[in-house]
Amino acid sequence: QVQLVESGGGLVQAGGSLSVSCAASGRTFRTFSDYVMGWFRQTPEKEREWVATISWRGRNTNYADSVKGRFTISRDNAKNTMYLQMNSLKPEDTAVYYCAAGQGSTWPHPWSYPRSYGYWGQGTQVTVSS
Repeated sequence: QVQLVESGGGLVQAGGSLSVSCAASGRTFRTFSDYVMGWFRQTPEKEREWVATISWRGRNTNYADSVKGRFTISRDNAKNTMYLQMNSLKPEDTAVYYCAAGQGSTWPHPWSYPRSYGYWGQGTQVTVSS
């Protein structure tokens, strides 16, 4: 079993910054660098939305247009941890943020699709007030 645990969510004013983390572990967890890692977000009104993806060793990243230039995804394979630094936050960024891990060998596709990921965290709430 692979476990992903997000942390770092919270409440921030519009224009502010917040960082969320995702730590991976588990009995059947393989080497962290074997996994493409991604961030998704979801509100009650919308389907789960792709935010960003980072490749196995962190050399490549990909972002949704809605967050490009404001969010930065990164990973530390030695710590089995992925991060999402969110700057210039907007009220529309309010959502539950989920991290996900997937196994595969192609890039950048199909990592913007939730079905490409086999493991998910429980989510962390990010609320941006106006």
